[in-house]
Amino acid sequence: MDNYGSSQNPYGYGYPDPYMYPGNTPPYPPHDPYAPTAYPYPPNPPHSSNYSYPPPPPPHFSAPYSSHLDYSYPPPPPPTTTSHGYFDFPSSHPQPQPPPTYPYPHQVPQEWSVTGGGVSHTTDTYNPPHSSAYPPLDDLMSNVRISDNNLPSAPPLTHSVSIDKSDEFYGYSGHSSSGLDQGDSPNPSAHSDVLVRSPSRQIVPAPSKGSLRVLLLHGNLDIWVHGAKHLPNMDMFHKTLGDVFGRLPGNVTNKIEGSVSRKITSDPYVSITVSNAVIGRTFVISNSENPVWEQHFYVPVAHHAAEIHFVVKDSDVVGSQLIGIVAIPVEQIYSGEKVQGTYPILNSNGKPCKPGAVLSVSIQFIPMEKLIFYHQGVGAGPDYIGVPDTYFPLRKGGTVTLYQDSHVPDGCLPNVVLDHGMYYAHGKCWMDIFHAIEQAQRLVYITGWSVWHKVRLVRDAGHASNYTLGDLLRSRSQEGVRVLLLVWDDPTSRSILGYKTDGVMATHDEETRRFFKHSSVQVLLCPRIAGKRHSWVKQKEVGTIYTHHQKTVIVDADAGNNKRKIVAFVGGLDLCDGRYDTPHHPLFRTLQTLHKDDYHNPTFTGNTGGCPREPWHDLHSKIDGPAAYDVLKNFEERWLRASKPKGINKLKSSYDDALLKLDRIRDIINASDAASVNDDNPESWHVQIFRSIDSNSVKGFPKDPKDASSLNLVCGKNVLIDMSIHTAYVKAIRAAQHYIYIENQYFIGSSYSWSQHKDLGANNLIPMEIALKIAAKIRANERFAVYIVIPMWPEGVPTGAATQRILFWQHKTMQMMYETIYKALVEVGLEVAFSPQDYLNFFCLGNREAIDMYENITVSGNPPPANSPQAISRNNRRFMIYVHSKGMIVDDEYVILGSANINQRSMEGTRDTEIAMGAYQPRHTWARRQSFPRGQIHGYRMSLWAEHTGTIEECFLQPESLECVRRVRTMGELNWKQFAANDVSEMRGHLLKYPVEVDRRGKVRSLPGHEEFPDVGGKIVGSFIAIQENLTI
Repeated sequence: MDNYGSSQNPYGYGYPDPYMYPGNTPPYPPHDPYAPTAYPYPPNPPHSSNYSYPPPPPPHFSAPYSSHLDYSYPPPPPPTTTSHGYFDFPSSHPQPQPPPTYPYPHQVPQEWSVTGGGVSHTTDTYNPPHSSAYPPLDDLMSNVRISDNNLPSAPPLTHSVSIDKSDEFYGYSGHSSSGLDQGDSPNPSAHSDVLVRSPSRQIVPAPSKGSLRVLLLHGNLDIWVHGAKHLPNMDMFHKTLGDVFGRLPGNVTNKIEGSVSRKITSDPYVSITVSNAVIGRTFVISNSENPVWEQHFYVPVAHHAAEIHFVVKDSDVVGSQLIGIVAIPVEQIYSGEKVQGTYPILNSNGKPCKPGAVLSVSIQFIPMEKLIFYHQGVGAGPDYIGVPDTYFPLRKGGTVTLYQDSHVPDGCLPNVVLDHGMYYAHGKCWMDIFHAIEQAQRLVYITGWSVWHKVRLVRDAGHASNYTLGDLLRSRSQEGVRVLLLVWDDPTSRSILGYKTDGVMATHDEETRRFFKHSSVQVLLCPRIAGKRHSWVKQKEVGTIYTHHQKTVIVDADAGNNKRKIVAFVGGLDLCDGRYDTPHHPLFRTLQTLHKDDYHNPTFTGNTGGCPREPWHDLHSKIDGPAAYDVLKNFEERWLRASKPKGINKLKSSYDDALLKLDRIRDIINASDAASVNDDNPESWHVQIFRSIDSNSVKGFPKDPKDASSLNLVCGKNVLIDMSIHTAYVKAIRAAQHYIYIENQYFIGSSYSWSQHKDLGANNLIPMEIALKIAAKIRANERFAVYIVIPMWPEGVPTGAATQRILFWQHKTMQMMYETIYKALVEVGLEVAFSPQDYLNFFCLGNREAIDMYENITVSGNPPPANSPQAISRNNRRFMIYVHSKGMIVDDEYVILGSANINQRSMEGTRDTEIAMGAYQPRHTWARRQSFPRGQIHGYRMSLWAEHTGTIEECFLQPESLECVRRVRTMGELNWKQFAANDVSEMRGHLLKYPVEVDRRGKVRSLPGHEEFPDVGGKIVGSFIAIQENLTI
């Protein structure tokens, strides 16, 4: 059908009229099974009540719903500033006094800040009061109790807080996301034999909660940790050991303790926690009972809490020990007044940990309504700085190409009309990457979770090439192009003395390394390692569980005038098997053609002949302009770290790191000259690069943690962290004005607000920020909608322990969000007029193919049992489309996409290494147009929706509208019924309503009659199975 460009519609779309029911659709043409056609959904069914949006409630409306959670901001309490004159710190660091409103999240002069921009989640968890049965791995090595002998008495306290002593740091107001993308694990159950975390808790006293209100802290906290005095010596064991060896000759003594003349005492640091989540931590100061940090934190919060806790710990080689805690009631800071002073540090019995032991801090809360930086969406004008306090700044003057799937054949998606009568151009990702490598003259740098030399990038009819990726790279290298591959080293894949193992993740890392061994292509297999200063248990955990997950291709390209420039591809697609797909997402029809040598479906084991392949949906991008040089810098920093000489090679006086020195190559322009378009050009883009990565994976971060603020890095225990991806997501969600559209492989977070398992550590703010955004819009009587597309189940066997645990955490995340929305509806009296699903909906993707008379599938070997998932899926001819995307679109004006999932692994910065881009077109924003943007991001979102629904409807142009929300949900429900039906029928729309039931009170349950996934089994809402937690969050 060619009516998508019809002039009869002002938007250029042709809509089926009247709407046709699925039963009335024309037969699927066997000669052209993928001819584009509008999916004829029936119209929205009439609703039992057709409410118009009521007027806003009166200012002092009393909601009938009773809750101890106070979403509004109470009247300011009296100022509660405390101070002790006997605690005297240097005055060289003046206290910043913030203005009444905050145009930017961070206005503190750099010389005041040590961590500038946020706090990391890396090596320190503090978890009150709900203790997990499975504490972090480091707890296995840190079960040391503090002695309370000979301590002065203190008034009895009536409440205790459980402190987790592990060195998992979930800070920066808790970013977490869960998921087992072991990179992209084809078998989530693979690591189920990892050590289970054993209980190891300490009880720390806190004032009775009976008189403290639990309030919502939604905004930013401005915190200074100045210093402590008179801390106890927690290293008496080491001191005793030193005394014993002190009698030995000096050289022996030095080998054990370095020098016994130096006093051995505590190595203190402070973790700042709110609502079970660490939001900040100071660096460690070695051997000091009077540490001075003068460290500043400016962190986003979205937590219900009664207190802010400052937990003082002693860092040890086997973990950490609790010294004591200082608690600040939230009521004291809620008015926005700065609270500062010196406070006694209490131990596990509510007594001072040592006579005179005190901590000096200041804290101020800035609520969302005063953070005007978030009020206008993506800002217009030359002064807009993008996401502040990040390692890489906003870069202007570039261009961006957005991709859906690895390939989009010509004509397979409808035309999308943009401003000025232009049409959105559907990119061909792998074909563009192929040509970029083919045309490179100086360099090709690739990072990947997996890179397979046998993969064919170009398979489209008329353009197909028999060249594999390995052939292409080897050919370019022979012609003088510097080709470097930086690939994650799967610790389970090895090639030792001829004995070869593929590895649990099947990433082909050893196979690819062997292929290029005798060529000029250089392959570095890079293990995910923790720093030497981490505990032994922590090092084993990082090396076994976490991965290098970035996916980038960097090349030089023609810049005109005999000059070259840097171009970078960033996104979710690895250059490996199983990734090639189109928006049709075939199951059976391409098994003998496009996917003949590229069958991928890790759900099945044994004979897979005749079984459906696992279709793959992903998002990717190409960056041309100054930001591409930041992607190059990321590669160089990682390569220098990974190629650093080790072992006997350290003795060499010099080594060749293989990187090209671009400043010595005259024909490659530098980043400052790379801007190809100015802001007056409607096709101009502003782009910013974000990462999740720490100093153990890059070279170039400061050695001294006090210098972290100069690069907007976050402090972890013995590590510096770039966690700007989480920062970017939070900023974009807070700035959203109309709608949010997310596609992600995982969606887990904000566990501190779950009804159970609050101390899990999946503390990223993303789910809670989305729920609070919707709640705020409900109170403001404004429409807002969120659409979230996730896989039907995490890749692998859905009945496996790890997969079920991930689904369980995902269900908890959904439940928390819907309950938050329902409470907001009750608060303003709209719970009858609207349901939580009028604002938030979850979807997945699936496909079903009718038998094709031209289909020719041969099955060899022993057929699988009749009741196996393979046989049932083959007979029912259906399977999920695996959503591997990692992207978010806000208001049709801003897009984030990259390699990062919405889980703790990807957001924390000390787990999987990630990279992402955030971008917008300055001529296509709400602030600039004062109306719906119609630039490339709008076209991208509409194209994705056309792929998923099989059509374009006019309501899609206003995705925040109630009409659009209900229409898309209805489409998803119809598609699910077709997918789950006993009768096999061809599906043209792939968008399925996620198979759970959400009632009007926001309760999320199994869908009646569909408690398990069709054909393959496994509970849809997951199950709680005791396995290592860090694997699944």
